[in-house]
Amino acid sequence: MQTVTIKNLTKKFDSNVALDNLSLNIEKGKITGLIGADGAGKTTLLRTIIGLLLADEGEINVLGFNPKTQKDELNMHIGYMPQKFGLYEDLTVIENLKLYADLKNVPHDFDKMLEFTTLAPFQDRLAGALSGGMKQKLGLACTLLGNPEFLLLDEPSVGVDPISRRDLMKMVREMITPETTVLWSTAYLDEAHSFDTAVVIDKGKVIYEGKPHELAPTPQEFENKVIDLMGGYKQEESLIAKNYNYDAPNVELTVEADNLEKIYGNFYAVKNNTFQIKKGEIFGLLGPNGAGKSTSFKMMCGLAKPTNGTARIMGIDIKKNPEKARANLGYMAQKFSLYGSLTVRENLNFFALAYGISVLQRNKKVDEVIEVFGLKEYENMKAQDLPLGLKQRLSMAAALIHNPPVLFLDEPTSGVDVLTRRDFWNHITSLSKKGVTIMVTTHFMDEAEYCDRISLFYKGETIAIGTPTELKQKANAKDMETAFINLIKESEK
Repeated sequence: MQTVTIKNLTKKFDSNVALDNLSLNIEKGKITGLIGADGAGKTTLLRTIIGLLLADEGEINVLGFNPKTQKDELNMHIGYMPQKFGLYEDLTVIENLKLYADLKNVPHDFDKMLEFTTLAPFQDRLAGALSGGMKQKLGLACTLLGNPEFLLLDEPSVGVDPISRRDLMKMVREMITPETTVLWSTAYLDEAHSFDTAVVIDKGKVIYEGKPHELAPTPQEFENKVIDLMGGYKQEESLIAKNYNYDAPNVELTVEADNLEKIYGNFYAVKNNTFQIKKGEIFGLLGPNGAGKSTSFKMMCGLAKPTNGTARIMGIDIKKNPEKARANLGYMAQKFSLYGSLTVRENLNFFALAYGISVLQRNKKVDEVIEVFGLKEYENMKAQDLPLGLKQRLSMAAALIHNPPVLFLDEPTSGVDVLTRRDFWNHITSLSKKGVTIMVTTHFMDEAEYCDRISLFYKGETIAIGTPTELKQKANAKDMETAFINLIKESEK
């Protein structure tokens, strides 16, 4: 029995074909993973299935309803969690739950939900003050209210740590009935490998539909097979690294954190954070959501003032001489921090000016960066209109435009597809070989393997530091995800 039947679906935005004569069946009572590159049509498909977008051509039947003409009736049977956080940040956890319960006309019976999500101690906290993982748990909890027959989740685990990802998966599997159908869009292919069915779409077409284990038995093999289906990935020389020229002082320790602390009232966001990074090293800062990684980044590049301690960039104290220290640094923030109303070219011009590149050199430098980063066909597009992968590419271009000797990358690949991730890491590893020092955070544990050393952060403190091999040995684990989880659990004892 099918929950969704789609025949010859087409959806265009101006001249862009988002869904191209797509046909698909989604089986009742199964968890189906939806996989594809940025711009492949995943979100458009989800929104069309529930009637938020109307197709130009084709037929859709969802639970016996036509989303185009029976959207209100269909809404009573579905739960939809959008990609962007859709809750009210100025309401508390419990107020959000009550609001969604009222919208779905269900009782205010949240005890089981609050206990299962571990949100019970935080029910009076504003949703906007929750960590990334807790926000996603609350969003999923609101979506699950009323026991919907059909659950549509648009990348619910994007930007959350491995422990929170497992919690989200457990929530879905244990809080739905055997008859519930789930359509789960994801950038994590190990996640998709665990589902009943995998659907891979590319350029608006379905290119694979079947059981993940029929494509490959292991998650890593599955990822490689999916990449092959999407046209394959050929690692080429990084033009970014090739064109990267900088005059860096001969400093062995390029980044140093010296007893960094950040205290809010009685709460330690970061406590006694101390480490040293050598020239050309890729240093990973890993930890659960809310562990203090982004706060450390902001202190180390002068965007937040440390309560105690200091940091040095290329030997320059960030507290004593912040402007001189920051001149040696490129920073890519976790959230898209460029100017949405400016075009790609205008953003790069602005950052070139901000980093002190002369008028004579500016246009040449912007032209070069646009070419190297593959942004030529998008240079006159507003930044806010770019797909997520291109937004991340533009953010990285802005951070690198002045060729700094040190790069801080805060979750640079969050939410982007597997091909884009491999491309990013080709550039990162190539830059490190040229002597650029890189500090990076990530929630993709396969990416942690690229790091020379890793500091595992939990509750504001370093609980382990070493090479990926050393951390796996310490945790008695075969992979970094298991090592991450084991070391966190060990620290809680």
